[in-house]
Amino acid sequence: MSEYSAPVTIGIVVLTALVSLAGFGSAAVLDRFIFDPRRILRRREYVRLVSSGFLHANLGHLFVNMFSLYSFGGPLEAEYGAAPLCAIYFSAILGGNLLSLWLHRNESYLALGASGGVCGVVYAAIFLFPGGSVMVFPVPIPIPSYLYAVLFIFISFFGMRRRWGNIGHDAHLGGAIIGLATTTALYPGIVRENAILWSVVMALSAGLFVYLYRRPRAASG
Repeated sequence: MSEYSAPVTIGIVVLTALVSLAGFGSAAVLDRFIFDPRRILRRREYVRLVSSGFLHANLGHLFVNMFSLYSFGGPLEAEYGAAPLCAIYFSAILGGNLLSLWLHRNESYLALGASGGVCGVVYAAIFLFPGGSVMVFPVPIPIPSYLYAVLFIFISFFGMRRRWGNIGHDAHLGGAIIGLATTTALYPGIVRENAILWSVVMALSAGLFVYLYRRPRAASG
């Protein structure tokens, strides 16, 4: 399937596909695992912070996320191993959902999908494999990874504020930042090797979180 070996990445893709397919045909499966702030906070169903990452809205949603995970996570696993991949991916899912939980803690809100984890892996790949590019549908040309890393923060921020589309921009952003934070903890050398980009991303993220803390309703409405 590829020139590199990535059995754990493939395993996550297969497991996610199986759970998602089960969710397509069963309202009970969706209800049991979907992200739901009220059930997480009131019933302490914390498993939803991770289990929702194994569900998807439809085949298109599933394909895009799993193709992206394999495209970026496969090389990461092949170069650095399965444990770092899992640490980055699942911490990003958790981090993205924790941000969503805080923003939507007083709302009736449901979400599903592995996008937060995928964004975390993409950000990890940007810093672990510098100098590359990212393809983003429907843009017909590759975007330099450093430009993507900065634009992603702005797009996610305005997407959260204006609720662009039926998309969990907050989970995307939280996943990307936690994924990068986890990568930094595992490989602190990326700070020295990508000092300017890392500093810009972290400064923008810190400013955004300060804004969200001071004006949470503006960000979620």
